[in-house]
Amino acid sequence: MSSSETPRVKLVKQLKTMLGDNMVEIELDPIHYNTAIDLAIDRLYQRTDGSLHEEMMFLTLEVDKNEYTLPANVQEVKKIYRRGVGVTGSSGVNFDPFSSVLNNYFLLQHGQTGGIATWELFSQYRETLGRIFGSEIDFIWNRNSNVISIMRKAAGVETVMIAVFVRKHEDALITDAYSRPWLRDYALAQCKMMLGDARDKYPGGFPGPNGMVTLNGAALKGEANAEFQRLEVELQNFVTSDMGIPFIIA
Repeated sequence: MSSSETPRVKLVKQLKTMLGDNMVEIELDPIHYNTAIDLAIDRLYQRTDGSLHEEMMFLTLEVDKNEYTLPANVQEVKKIYRRGVGVTGSSGVNFDPFSSVLNNYFLLQHGQTGGIATWELFSQYRETLGRIFGSEIDFIWNRNSNVISIMRKAAGVETVMIAVFVRKHEDALITDAYSRPWLRDYALAQCKMMLGDARDKYPGGFPGPNGMVTLNGAALKGEANAEFQRLEVELQNFVTSDMGIPFIIA
């Protein structure tokens, strides 16, 4: 394979080889292989967190504007974080409590007053202030239009940070050590299903020079359905996830 080939082109060549291309005539066209790969990628985006990765992005809120369009590869919005508490981003108790406790208690007054309990209590106090005075922002996320609606009126221009889940690029999915085997097997099963549907249009066979010729449409569809069931179980067992699930040998 040429190093200049895209991961999708390499995967199409693998699918052709696994179906027996160059040994027998395969009736599938390039559009069928690409459709099978698209269906496999769509299934990964829908069913597994291994097709996503978490990112933090900044969004500037403007006065009298409640709707903002996020990049097209954003699939879910987890939470919005503000720089401080209070009605604006610059007001309220806005400093790092760990740095304060480290300097004041652990370095300057070590063994005299306070300690870890003081830092924990102040962290809880700061979190409570945030809930009361507006550090948390409610929102509505529309994944079809990629529009996030902020459920409050900004008092001024403010930059917030958003935790989002972003879809991995298809090249990353095709080359990933966890998702690649599953994606290849699912695309292969889709190819078998399409071939089976086409060949099963003649269940009784058709006349040939040496008698009736029968096709293996039903057998291909049976193999594809068995593969689909196995692959769905693999999704439930997190085989495509890279979120820290350990290897389990039964």
